[in-house]
Amino acid sequence: MDNRAPLSPLQRLARKPVALVCAAILAVLALTAIFAPLFFPVAYASPSPLQYAPPSWAHPFGTDLNGRDLLLRVLMGTRVSLIVGICGAVVSLVIGTAYGLVSGYAGGRIDGSMMRLVDILYSIPRLIFILVLINAFNRSLQNFAAAHDWQTLVDYSSIVILVFSLGIIEWLTMARIVRGQVLALKSRQFVTAARALGQSHLKILLRHLLPNLLGPVLVYATLTVPQMILFESFLSFLGLGVQEPQASLGNLIYVGAQEMQSAPWMLIVPAAFIVALLVCLNVLGDALRDALDPREY
Repeated sequence: MDNRAPLSPLQRLARKPVALVCAAILAVLALTAIFAPLFFPVAYASPSPLQYAPPSWAHPFGTDLNGRDLLLRVLMGTRVSLIVGICGAVVSLVIGTAYGLVSGYAGGRIDGSMMRLVDILYSIPRLIFILVLINAFNRSLQNFAAAHDWQTLVDYSSIVILVFSLGIIEWLTMARIVRGQVLALKSRQFVTAARALGQSHLKILLRHLLPNLLGPVLVYATLTVPQMILFESFLSFLGLGVQEPQASLGNLIYVGAQEMQSAPWMLIVPAAFIVALLVCLNVLGDALRDALDPREY
């Protein structure tokens, strides 16, 4: 008989060195993208005559079409891509968790009707849905921000709309996962006891069901971030996402693809950054899924 104490999730995660390496790489990339641009000379972010300069000591990754330092542009693009990915995942997590909780707990016809709505939304092509949202709200948001003299919001309105657009279309799978978990949990004895004690439905949802969903929700949220980054890069590559002068890894890859023969570093560098981000996030998400599932040990 094995009398050893069960391992905690952190201990199980520590047994996966590849996941720890990926977490360290992600931390370095995120911290570098956030803080390193603050130490670059101002001239590196401004257009200059030094166009398509190859990698050198002054510009380790070369320069772009406008003579701007590519390393600085890639770091700023990594920052934007991470913000879009994380914030979009948070939006989808909040909407999907709330929707799945209510649907699974209500059951019956309410559950059936809510899931049919999810099926209908699944049938709508994501690209068309995002185009409608961007065209419908981007100009209105810019006008609202300009009327209130919020210049920062005017400059980043496309990013804000993109975050909410991605969050709104990605919550469907989260809702299904949460609903399935709630259907399995709501017949457990602790939920039955809470009902017998006269606790309200809201208290049962928030105090008893939601804490037991944190594991699956956290795992899926971790796996949603790379999906968001990839979709944002795809949209920016098509010219529908983050626009100049803001940088994202998607529009940097788009510009690099156009100049890949004369300046291949403009494509290789942002592509390498996005591959590193996506691989590390997916590996870390898989490791968290295993660490939070005690049946694996």
